[in-house]
Amino acid sequence: MPLRRMDIESVVVGGGPVASLLLLRTREPMGESSLRLPIRIGQVEATAISMGARERSGGRPMTHDLLASTLSALGAHCASVRVMAVQGTTFFAQLELVREDGERVFVDARPSDAVALAVRTGVPVYADESVLATAALPDFQGVEKDEQAAELEEFHAFVENLSPEDFNVTHDEKSE
Repeated sequence: MPLRRMDIESVVVGGGPVASLLLLRTREPMGESSLRLPIRIGQVEATAISMGARERSGGRPMTHDLLASTLSALGAHCASVRVMAVQGTTFFAQLELVREDGERVFVDARPSDAVALAVRTGVPVYADESVLATAALPDFQGVEKDEQAAELEEFHAFVENLSPEDFNVTHDEKSE
């Protein structure tokens, strides 16, 4: 199945009984509605994604920074991150790595680790269409727009069928 480009819409860092959440959104042309893919992740992983999305100066490398540096030192780089499957509430991702000789290698990864690497290296994130078909949130904005358009069309039809007689009100003298 084809892959769809995703953007990080938000990362919620939970605490205690509140789960952390990574919310990905399909990248669509202006005016078209997008799908949202919620992925439950751990608090540490949510923090790692958030930290990678912000510029940091100085400090020691975090685990995902180390992975990016290691790939570079070995003459490889990450070309993309792909959310490839979902089973129940567990998501499966891959890192698309390109070796120095141009060979592409796909490495199994947790989506949270893969996205944490993606934000550090600036590579695109994709989701397989089958994952979106299974786990994406309904497009409530699209449904709302469709309902508004139907209501407007119904009102327009009502106004078009009005006649002057519809405004002539006769009062029944007995009911006053």
